Amino acid sequence: MIRFFRHYVPLNLLLLVLVEAFILGGAIYAGVSARFLDANVIPDDLQPLLPKALTFTVVMLGLMTASGLYDLEWQGGVRALLQRLGLSFMLGLVTMSLLFYFFPPLLFGRGAFLLSFGLALLGILLSRALFIRWARAGAFKTRALVIGTGSRAAHIEALLAKRGQAGNVQVLGYLPMGGSHHFVDHDRILDTQESLPELAARLQISEIILAVRDRRGGGLPVPDLLRCKLRGIRILELSSFFERENGHLQLDSMNASWMILAEGFHQGMLRDTIKRLFDLVVSAAMLAVSLPIMVLTALLIKLESPGPVLYRQERVGQGGRSFTILKFRSMCVDAEKDGKPRWAGQNDSRVTLTGRFIRRTRIDELPQIFNVFFGDMSFVGPRPERPYFVQDLTQKVPYYGVRHTVKPGITGWAQVRYAYGATDEDAMHKLQYDLYYVKNHSLFLDLMILFQTAQVVLWGKGVR
Repeated sequence: MIRFFRHYVPLNLLLLVLVEAFILGGAIYAGVSARFLDANVIPDDLQPLLPKALTFTVVMLGLMTASGLYDLEWQGGVRALLQRLGLSFMLGLVTMSLLFYFFPPLLFGRGAFLLSFGLALLGILLSRALFIRWARAGAFKTRALVIGTGSRAAHIEALLAKRGQAGNVQVLGYLPMGGSHHFVDHDRILDTQESLPELAARLQISEIILAVRDRRGGGLPVPDLLRCKLRGIRILELSSFFERENGHLQLDSMNASWMILAEGFHQGMLRDTIKRLFDLVVSAAMLAVSLPIMVLTALLIKLESPGPVLYRQERVGQGGRSFTILKFRSMCVDAEKDGKPRWAGQNDSRVTLTGRFIRRTRIDELPQIFNVFFGDMSFVGPRPERPYFVQDLTQKVPYYGVRHTVKPGITGWAQVRYAYGATDEDAMHKLQYDLYYVKNHSLFLDLMILFQTAQVVLWGKGVR
């Protein structure tokens, strides 16, 4: 994997994006050249083509990202792939048509554009077919060796089994380090008298993952690990492995000392200033686009059921300070008439008809744009919880309070990576993603989350 602004990006994903960006940009040049092939020259009024090609490439890459076509954990079939690709290009056709209308210099002729559009679609289909074939052949996978066969190593085996061919790591085996209990497949345990450097050289290992809980008293072959590191083999802590592969900090494998010594968890005035400017710009743009939708939603809520249009609720923000969050009311007025807070359930009977739709499309969150303007929230960050749940979860879940070191957000890393949380166990899983965001937050990661939020809205992931 390659790390951009402290966020891990798989090498095969990066190559796919670069190849498809070249295909999209090149399709504009190929389409225009083919359109004016008889004239042997491209008309001067269409020059230069570079701004047109860059615009088309950026628009299509953004729409394809929002459609989930660059989500490596998505394991849909060919039919689902074609559906998402078709949606991306349909939206691309509409978007480019609007851009041509509002920015006439980008226009290069209907015939040339449609020809370029068709070539781009064929090129992307070809690249996807090759990508699927390379993935099945195991191209770009990291050859790894795991030190340990206990419960921690079993977490690695479970992760790789879940991902199947979509994973980025190929574990060649598990090397036992004492102990009689093995929690991994016994056929995968390496029974060898070779030294660790010899074994790594024979198996062509490029990464060693440490999955041993007790490292005192000779629990690890430190001299051999040092020799491997000096030969260019990466040595990876289990916490760092899950951070890279899963995009979260696994609570079972991390500790306070790792959090203190690990890179990340940075806060500062410059970062806060950039974040605040980003929030204001994005929120202003969202407010301009969504204002008609908000007015229509308010009208539908008022017509369907009595009560206020907006729902106000106390939530816990940065530094543990409470604030009032704004949402469109999606439940009946007496949803908690007994005064006891409770999680929202699957197909909750308290949700109104309009409420079910605005929850599915995330329209109920739009009034929180005003919370961002007031400075209580950020556009991207951990979702704020109610004081009742925060107090309860802080006692049950380790490091839960760490999520309050940054401003809460309308959307967040946990929201796009994990389903809706409705239990204490869900809250623990979501915390792992929130901790990853707190550790690695950057403008680049915020932009990624915004694109993936669009995917969540389009495909209704995690709705209750």
